[in-house]
Amino acid sequence: MRHIISILMQNEAGALARVAALFSSRGYNIESLSVAPTDDHEVSRLTLVTKGSDDVIEQINKQVLKLVDVVNAVDMTLDDHIERELLLMKVKIRAGKADCLPELIQQSGARVLDDCPETYTLELTGPNIHMDDFIAKIGDCADILAVVRSGAMAIARGQKVLGTEI
Repeated sequence: MRHIISILMQNEAGALARVAALFSSRGYNIESLSVAPTDDHEVSRLTLVTKGSDDVIEQINKQVLKLVDVVNAVDMTLDDHIERELLLMKVKIRAGKADCLPELIQQSGARVLDDCPETYTLELTGPNIHMDDFIAKIGDCADILAVVRSGAMAIARGQKVLGTEI
């Protein structure tokens, strides 16, 4: 099963490497990883996506919490959460398919960031599955030149917040 793990950690050199090493040493794959500072400049949020059984993920979370730089961690997929990913892509419209792209952009809620005569640069945000669907659909009317994805980010619904206190 796919899991999104949110980790608060000290914003220090080597912190990310220690988390990645934990996954690597146990043979677990990280499908996507995003790290950015929080409102506290001393703490960063690392959001990663991995696959595994609930037991495996529970063990990973226990091991992550033992790392010296980690302040707190939670498997976001265990509770109600909002998930988003950012997709940037550059496409070239195929001959005879010029009408297809504007309709697809409108239906998906994508934005055109750059529309030079040869290519379009598009932006889309949404759940992972929507990104996959959009890429598949756009491939029917345009040549995909480049795809850049942020990886999943998640936040709990309601008042629940992953804080620095354990």
